Amino acid sequence: MDKIKGLVAAVFAAYHADGTINTAIIPELVEKMIADGLSGVFICGTNGEGPNMTIEERMVIADAYVKAADKRIKVLIHVGHTSIAESRKLAAHAQEIGADAISSVAAFYFKPSGVKNLVDSMAEIASAAPNLPFYYYHIPTLTGVAMDMVEFLEIAESKIPNLAGIKYTASTLHEYQACLNYKDGKFDILFGYDEMLLSALSVGAKGAIGSTYTYAAPLYLKVMALYENNEHEAARDMQMHAVNMVRCLVKFPPIPAQRAIMKSEGLELGICRLPLVALDADQEKALHDSLVVNGFFSILKEVSLLQEAK
Repeated sequence: MDKIKGLVAAVFAAYHADGTINTAIIPELVEKMIADGLSGVFICGTNGEGPNMTIEERMVIADAYVKAADKRIKVLIHVGHTSIAESRKLAAHAQEIGADAISSVAAFYFKPSGVKNLVDSMAEIASAAPNLPFYYYHIPTLTGVAMDMVEFLEIAESKIPNLAGIKYTASTLHEYQACLNYKDGKFDILFGYDEMLLSALSVGAKGAIGSTYTYAAPLYLKVMALYENNEHEAARDMQMHAVNMVRCLVKFPPIPAQRAIMKSEGLELGICRLPLVALDADQEKALHDSLVVNGFFSILKEVSLLQEAK
């Protein structure tokens, strides 16, 4: 697979009122992602609550996304699990149904003891789907695994034949830049902090994966377009709208808050699973009001209309 350019939405899980997964809404979500100009979807990751689901549920969701996308948009499937054996089942299934790539976090209970151990673990998972590009999902704030990613690439390139790159969800831009430039850009290093997208572009990012792209992609695509057109001050101003939005939502638990934003846009995803807890009505109103005050919805509408007019 060629390097991914543009934005990939880390989509949220959807549930029925009884707590079972809702796959009926997936085609609608996919059509929204395509209409918003996204390059792909990243499913069953952090925002997709993959670790909160059974692998059977994750397989059902993966199948629904692949069918709905029908190769019009890339489908990257997160297969990470505390058990490598379960990860391998998810990886093999992803290859079987025709996904575009797989990705995995490090084990987050019994953690890898070092970079070589991490590579060996990822190699086991990636080998279950040898025909699919594999991305290591680096998210140390959640896994507690914060290792040298350049060293990871140095060891992994010979041990993981299908290694495509890294989903890099960390704020260490100097290391991100080093990974981007490893062996003249050999690997695809996708940036994962939406509120720092412009900073990542400045050191060479071409692709990114993030949760807020699920509902605010036109804003970020405008940031990218302005930057590429050397309109740097305008790009900074547009990125600031994203920063203000993120500052509003992080006053609440981030995943439930973003699910509430999706709800305000007419996409009801149901109640998230424990230990995640949905915002109550007062919290939803407080979040919505703060976003209105910061002009988030108006700027999003403005850039969306501009995109549609092209």
